[in-house]
Amino acid sequence: MEFNAVTAGVWGKTLRKVIPAVVVLQVSACAFDTYSASVGSATGFVVDKRRGFILTNRHVVRPGPVVAHAIFSNGEEVPVHPIYRDPFCSIVEVHDFGFFKYDPSAIKFLNYEEIALAPEAACVGLEIRVVGNEKVSISPGIITCLDRSAPHYNKDGYNDFNSFYIQAVSGTKAGSSGSPVIDWQGRAVALNAGGNTSRKSAYFLPLERVVRALRFLQKGSETYVDIWMPVSIPRGTLQVTFLHKVFDETRRLGLRSETEQTVRHASPTSETGMLVVESVVPGGPADKHLEPGDVLVRVNGQVTTQFLRLETILDANVNSNIELQIERGGSSKCLTILVQDLHSITPDYFLEIGGAVIHPLSYQQARNFRFHCGLVYVAEPGDKFLEARVPRHAIIKKFAWEEISCLEKLISVLSKLSWGVQVPLEYISHVDRHQRKLVMVTVDCHEWHAPPQIYTRDDSTGLWIAKPAFQPDSPSESMDWFSWLSKTNLEPSLVYEYGLIFAQNERLKKKT
Repeated sequence: MEFNAVTAGVWGKTLRKVIPAVVVLQVSACAFDTYSASVGSATGFVVDKRRGFILTNRHVVRPGPVVAHAIFSNGEEVPVHPIYRDPFCSIVEVHDFGFFKYDPSAIKFLNYEEIALAPEAACVGLEIRVVGNEKVSISPGIITCLDRSAPHYNKDGYNDFNSFYIQAVSGTKAGSSGSPVIDWQGRAVALNAGGNTSRKSAYFLPLERVVRALRFLQKGSETYVDIWMPVSIPRGTLQVTFLHKVFDETRRLGLRSETEQTVRHASPTSETGMLVVESVVPGGPADKHLEPGDVLVRVNGQVTTQFLRLETILDANVNSNIELQIERGGSSKCLTILVQDLHSITPDYFLEIGGAVIHPLSYQQARNFRFHCGLVYVAEPGDKFLEARVPRHAIIKKFAWEEISCLEKLISVLSKLSWGVQVPLEYISHVDRHQRKLVMVTVDCHEWHAPPQIYTRDDSTGLWIAKPAFQPDSPSESMDWFSWLSKTNLEPSLVYEYGLIFAQNERLKKKT
C-alpha cells in the first residue's frame, strides 16, 4: 500500500508538470492526397518553448492546406502553422509525425515547460501515461512490445510502413492523436498514433527520427520569428516496402544457413529476423532490381536487419548509389541502386479547377495503388468532375484526346480549350486499374467556382500561395459537341465512340 501511495504521488507531480505543455489542436484541412476536407481536433505538445515548436502526428499537420489553432490548458489560444510534416514517402520513413510553430510571446498567463524527448527510455514493462484529448484525459498503460508492425488503417489512405511501432496496454480516446507518451520522469518516450478500442491497445511511434528532425529544425532558428526559414532535412528512398520476417520465414524464402549464421553472429543477443521486400513501386529506383521475397543482407557492406539502420544509411546517401546484398531463392546477388530524394516525389502544389483538387500522385498513393509516382491524381473531384462521374482517387490518362502524363500537360491542354466545350476525359481507378473509363467534362468558367488556380506551399509561412493556372481567353459562346468535332481531326471510329458517350451524357442530364 505504501509503494502505491508513493507511486501515485510521483505520477501526480509529474502530470502537474506535463499538462500545461499539452495543447488541443483545432484543425481545418482541405482535400489533398489521401485526405478529404475535414474539421477536427487532436493533441500536440510543446517540445521547444523558445522557438515555439509543437509536436503532433503527421495526419494532424496534414500535407495539404490547413488552418490551425492551439489551445493551452488555461484556455489561451494561438494560431499555429505547419513547418514540417514527415514526407509521404520513403523506404522507411513514412512516419506519422509533424511540427507546428507558434509565437511563444502570445502566451501571457500560463507557466509551462517544454517536454523532453527520450526515445532511449522506451522499454517493455515501462509504466506510461498518455496525456491528451480536449479534457486533458490521462490514459495509464504499460509498454508490451517495441517491434510491432506498423498499424494498417485503410487501403486507399495514409499508412505508416517500414517501421517498428511500440504497443501498449492502454485505452486512448478519440482526439488523442499526437499525445505525448510520458514516463514517470515526465519525458516523452513515444508519440501516440492510433489504437484499437475493442482490445484496449494503443500504438505509439518511436521518437528516434523525430529527435533527428527536431535537431534540424532547431538549427534553422534560434528564436521565434515571423518568417520561418525552411530547413532541408535529407530524406532518401528506394520506393520499396520492407517487412521484418523472423528467421523461420526467411528460411522458407530460401535464406541460406551460412547467411543466417553470419547475421546472427553480427547481433548475437537481440536479432530475431531480417528485412524482406514486400513491394516495389513501378518506375522507382528499385524497380527491375528488387523483387517481392528478396531478403536484405547487407547495405554498403553492413549487415542490416533493422529499419532504423537502413533509414540512416538512406538519409546519408541521397542522390548517391548504395550497394545492396540480397538473397533471392537461395542465391546471393549484389545490386547497385541510386537513392532518390524523397522530397522530390512529395507533392507540394495542386491545381484547383471547378472545386476539384488535382496534383501529382504521391509515393504514399503510388505504393497503395501500384502506380508510378507523378501521375495526374484526383484528390477531390469537386462538383463538375463528380457530375461527370469522375471519382476520388482517379488517375487522369487522357483529356480532350491528348495523353496526360503529368499535371503540367493537363494545364497546357486546358489552356487551349474554348470555354463551354464538352471534351472527353479518360481515367483509370485503383479498383479497376486495367480498364480506362470515358466520361464527358464541360469546360465552363461560368459554372466553376473560380478560374483554375495553382496553389504552391510556402514553407516559410506555412501558407499556400495561389496564382492563375493560365490566362484564359475571353469566354466564348457555348459550343456544342458537333461544333467541337468539326474542329478536330479524329478517326471515324473515335468520332463514333465519343459520340455515344456524349449522347449517354445528355440522356443522364435530362433524367436529373
